Amino acid sequence: MSSPCKRREMDVMKLMMSDYSVEPINDGISELKVEFHGPKDSLYEGGIWKIRVELPDAYPYKSPSIGFVNKIFHPNVDELSGSVCLDVINQTWSPMFDPLNGDAASLMMKDRKQYEQRVKEYCERYAKKENISSINSEETDEDISNEDISDGQSTSSDDNIAGVADP
Repeated sequence: MSSPCKRREMDVMKLMMSDYSVEPINDGISELKVEFHGPKDSLYEGGIWKIRVELPDAYPYKSPSIGFVNKIFHPNVDELSGSVCLDVINQTWSPMFDPLNGDAASLMMKDRKQYEQRVKEYCERYAKKENISSINSEETDEDISNEDISDGQSTSSDDNIAGVADP
């Protein structure tokens, strides 16, 4: 098996060669900005999402920290900070037990139609190309602090760096 450093380099290279837009932060491979489109046939289709990914020194033995830069309405994402529950990536999350956004989880379970409407409103307001451009011009790397992304305490057995948003 290759060393953790080689694994990090290989995973970052795969990410950079993917359909995602990937931009290193501070000229390294430990911190990245990733831009991707919402999955087809999902509530997030048509949206453009930006996340910040931090790979800890102990990666792949310690999971990456992932946080949304633009707002998204999803039970697995803290609305204020953009933090992502890494259990989402591991597929162990349940809206009944451990949502990061309790309002989204509650709405999803109680009124699916209203939940879907709210997701689409957020998509329109925060994830359209014209709105993404304003995020780039208003925000510097220093504006996104470590507190704004997940703490990386969960472990990931998945080889993927970023997961796919739930519909």
